[in-house]
Amino acid sequence: MALRDEVFDHGPDPDNPGWRNWNLRDETLFNAAVMGKLITRVDEDGKCRLRMFPERRHTNLQGIIHGAITLSLIDIALFATMHTIGTGNAGPSVTLELSSQFIGGGDPARPLDAVTEIMRETGKLVFVRGEVVQGEDRVAAYSGIVRKFLPR
Repeated sequence: MALRDEVFDHGPDPDNPGWRNWNLRDETLFNAAVMGKLITRVDEDGKCRLRMFPERRHTNLQGIIHGAITLSLIDIALFATMHTIGTGNAGPSVTLELSSQFIGGGDPARPLDAVTEIMRETGKLVFVRGEVVQGEDRVAAYSGIVRKFLPR
């Protein structure tokens, strides 16, 4: 099932040439209400890169990006990856498994990127792995499995 334009904006981002939006049009739903603007692109190595722009509301008491925000970015990246470099069937799918390892603290003054590759895709499953980075700094590593569903 393709992501419908009336509910999802995944067109080119005029503010960031070479990037595409990855935003729900309903700003009361989780992605927009919690994460803010998200953009995506395919890197030269074929990996999907999903970027968020942290704000103070994304930080914890230590002044670094809250782990829940990093985990949310990772989960959203699974679906951006499916849509961008996989079958494109991200709409009716669910996360089956997500394993993550926090490596360093995220700096709220810099964009936060989840860089994901598909390890294998079958008719019903997508296996991915990736890293959350800020430039050369690693914030987290992850792997996950997404279950694809057929449109009803």
